[in-house]
Amino acid sequence: MKKSAYSLIFCLTIILPTVLFAQTSGDTIVTLKQCVDFALRNQPVVRQASIDQEISERDIKISLSGWLPQVNGSGQYQHYFKGTPQNTNTGATPVAGTRIDEFSTLGLQASQVIYNNDVLQAAKAAKYSRQYYKENILSSQINVVSDVSKAFFDVLLSQKQLDILNEDITRLQRSLKDAYNRYQAGVSDKIDYKQATISLNNSIASRKQTAEAINSKLAYLKQIMGISAGHNLVLSYDSTHYEQEANIDTNQRLDVNNRIEYRLLKTQRNLQVVNVNYYKYGFLPSLSAVGSYNWVYLSNKFSNLYNTSFPSAYAGLSLALPIFQGGKRLQNLSKARLQTTRSDLDIENSANTINTEYVQAIASYKSNYTSWQLIKQNVDLAKDVYKVVSLQYREGIKTYLDVIVAQSDLRTAELNYYNALFQLLSSKIDLEKSLGTLSVQ
Repeated sequence: MKKSAYSLIFCLTIILPTVLFAQTSGDTIVTLKQCVDFALRNQPVVRQASIDQEISERDIKISLSGWLPQVNGSGQYQHYFKGTPQNTNTGATPVAGTRIDEFSTLGLQASQVIYNNDVLQAAKAAKYSRQYYKENILSSQINVVSDVSKAFFDVLLSQKQLDILNEDITRLQRSLKDAYNRYQAGVSDKIDYKQATISLNNSIASRKQTAEAINSKLAYLKQIMGISAGHNLVLSYDSTHYEQEANIDTNQRLDVNNRIEYRLLKTQRNLQVVNVNYYKYGFLPSLSAVGSYNWVYLSNKFSNLYNTSFPSAYAGLSLALPIFQGGKRLQNLSKARLQTTRSDLDIENSANTINTEYVQAIASYKSNYTSWQLIKQNVDLAKDVYKVVSLQYREGIKTYLDVIVAQSDLRTAELNYYNALFQLLSSKIDLEKSLGTLSVQ
């Protein structure tokens, strides 16, 4: 009865995992480059940065429109119940003794800025504003490339771990079958195949955890790619390609000017310098050329109002000189200078932070590279050990405990290898980002 129960457990352990983890068809196979390219086109943060650039361009054109001639039209109509429009600023004088009840004017006014501090500031700031938003897009793209690449490698790592666990389960199933047959033949007691069952159950549980982790990591990858959750992605893995991509020249020198964050701070400072100059020269007058052409209409009846016109025109200069504003300009100037000084400190702190990030990134890369090279050798050694121990167990030389240890060592070595490889690839991305050489192409 007990042997029948163990036989049922053995069959369920062999068959159920195969049914539960059967792959479905219809998935989309994608490479890292395809994921990155898709994210650069569809990620909301990148698209928002592009929209911000377009908004900034509209603001620049709005500000620069002050340099162009400004033309306005005007019209006026008045009906007088008492008195006549004797004192108008139009230069027209009604005929003496004639009653004027209806009065109307039509006119065109034009002005052209010759010098104005506001539009001058807009012209100077346009260059740096365009540069800032262009750099802001690049910063968003770099962050997306980094995040998508790391998430891609994270999913691949879990998938390779799942593959290793599947291979380990296959070996454990074979060991369980051998142990059970030896027990049935009376060569060994039931301890061996019970231990095999325990190891197999533990591996199946680990596989379930890893499979669920893949689902959550895939969901995160889709999120930062800007792809809908309904798409099924299968990530392409090329071991030779990734091993080649893991190498980077560690002799590169750090140049903080390559970092987009540093350049953004410098562009912000340039904008603040323009702001300082704006308040510094705020005492200068504004000068504009102005002109106007008006038509005046007068009549005692509305029906005859527009029969005769009295035109007038003028051209001249308009000067506005700020004399006293309660110290507002000087306070704004002091504030702008303090903001510039603060930006200098931000730039200095950013340079120190970038240097620290670089030192940490290159230390992590070198450490991970050494680990990957050593662990790579361990995989081959663990495979040889497992083959020999497994053969010796079948010959009765080794105990089943030795087989379990060899299996565990092999699984650990394989898991450590892929963990080291993908950690190395992630640390390479961090190093490229710290150097400012991470490409968005």
